[in-house]
Amino acid sequence: MAEKIICIMRIDDIKEKIPQSLYTILSGEIADLRPAQEKAVIAGLLEGKNLLVCTPTASGKTLIGEIASLKSILEKRGKAIYIVPLKALASEKFNDFKGRYGKLIRVALSIGDIDSVDNYLEEYDLIICTAEKLDSLIRHHTPWINSVRVIIIDEVHMLNDTHRGPTLEIIITILREILRNAQIIALSATIGNPEELAEWFGARAVIDEWRPVNLLKGLYFNGEIEFKD
Repeated sequence: MAEKIICIMRIDDIKEKIPQSLYTILSGEIADLRPAQEKAVIAGLLEGKNLLVCTPTASGKTLIGEIASLKSILEKRGKAIYIVPLKALASEKFNDFKGRYGKLIRVALSIGDIDSVDNYLEEYDLIICTAEKLDSLIRHHTPWINSVRVIIIDEVHMLNDTHRGPTLEIIITILREILRNAQIIALSATIGNPEELAEWFGARAVIDEWRPVNLLKGLYFNGEIEFKD
């Protein structure tokens, strides 16, 4: 059975700090913020601070990025881009975000031809893409990039991947240079050096171990499982 967690911060506590239309959607789904979400708010999520969020799977990391993105878009400050490592994950996020926020903002998926400029994305608010696709858009000097104010980097531990890591590192470096006023929210469940990585991002580290279901470790042998204490 999952450990019972008492959340101090409720969604109503941030009602005045987020757009009313966003609050209406969120309050219909949740009452309490999860521990990582509460820590992110305290660390400056709603004030535009850069954050590196390192918490277990299903602990609520994605919503942190969603809140930052929707707040920027609905307050007319600028677009948001959501960077993922895989096309399948990009499609999953696109369907999730469009289903939840499609009546409030224009959500686009950009994972196709890396030689395409995709000028049509100028008309969209939240753009989900892979690192490789975003790298191509930057190299093509896509004009709408300059209107981005929130950058969400999902699975940021991919920086350590020998195949995708260099591309991700390059685009993060470029974006930090050309979008100096953009808020960066980096998300991961597995980072060995979160404080060091947060310093590189110029971000505050949000670290939490809470998970909705307890993780048990054990040894399976001869049809039986012996769990560790």
